[in-house]
Amino acid sequence: MANHLVIMAGGIGSRFWPMSTPQCPKQFLDIMGCGRTMIQQTFDRFGSLIDLEHVWVVTSKNFQSLVSEQLHGINPQHILLEPCMRNTAPCLAYVSWKIEKEDPEANIFVAASDHLVTDTAAFQRCVAQGIEFVQQGNRILTLGMQPTRPETGYGYIEQGESLSADDARGSLPICKLAAFREKPDLATAQQYLATGRYTWNSGMFLWSVKTIVSELRQHAPEIAAVMDQIAPTLFTPQEQAKVDELYSTFPKISIDYAVMEKTQSAYVMPSEFGWSDLGTWGSLHTLLPQDAAGNAVVGDQVKVIESTGCMVRVPNGKQVVIQGLNDVIVSEHNGVLLICKLSDEQRIKEWHD
Repeated sequence: MANHLVIMAGGIGSRFWPMSTPQCPKQFLDIMGCGRTMIQQTFDRFGSLIDLEHVWVVTSKNFQSLVSEQLHGINPQHILLEPCMRNTAPCLAYVSWKIEKEDPEANIFVAASDHLVTDTAAFQRCVAQGIEFVQQGNRILTLGMQPTRPETGYGYIEQGESLSADDARGSLPICKLAAFREKPDLATAQQYLATGRYTWNSGMFLWSVKTIVSELRQHAPEIAAVMDQIAPTLFTPQEQAKVDELYSTFPKISIDYAVMEKTQSAYVMPSEFGWSDLGTWGSLHTLLPQDAAGNAVVGDQVKVIESTGCMVRVPNGKQVVIQGLNDVIVSEHNGVLLICKLSDEQRIKEWHD
């Protein structure tokens, strides 16, 4: 009974322009300046829990070579190429049907390719207990992040009844999942925090392959029907052609809507391991070390003078002097320069279309 890792890596990270581009989005970049790209860090944080031979990546056809280069040694059959984007439920159905064919007893951890975790040891404790928990029957577990602020940019999960320590299979609490909540306004987010019964929705899942295939068949039969047409070609030379032919017939739907909101088998583990979805320059600014004036800098030849609250990200060796700026993003990549207010970061994806 092996543990498998599924990395979803099809996004284009448009809010991290000019670093992130449709040709090389943020999951394939060293956003943090630590020497490893986001997708490499995603694999690294599992340590000995999951071997490279059990790693699967679902991505765009355009990114096949990037995945092969950055996860050197990954089985080419484990790089699944989407011809178009259909959200997370079809993506996870495709990889689940394929894993079932290779290892019908597999346990699966699902992760995004471009999220950040700063406390690897705490993360591995959650994963280890979560894997043991989902092995015990028809159980789906999501990791809910303990909120540190009334964040309006994340969805939330409402916790239900807590399980006993024996049922939770370890020292970390696990609760029934009561409900998903959409991204709230500020007042609602403040109410969520006050109750202590809500976590951020991280989009990380654990399940056995038997469970997720069964749940998709029950709650998303239209997705299962398409996969059953593709199934005879899996691991054959005809697989990609059949996927290219049928993938656009999948409904566009997330795994939250397709399964998690319908199943009676969903649980949540409230977790703390320094998680961020690293969706914007502002989120990077809060995670990096800052100087006394609140400036965060990546780049070894940057001088910041009489400026406060800035996020500066330039390549090493690029000499940059910034003076008299407040709460501004400065980013240069491949000869393209962005300078804008941090407060306007959500507009970045409009400016380079």
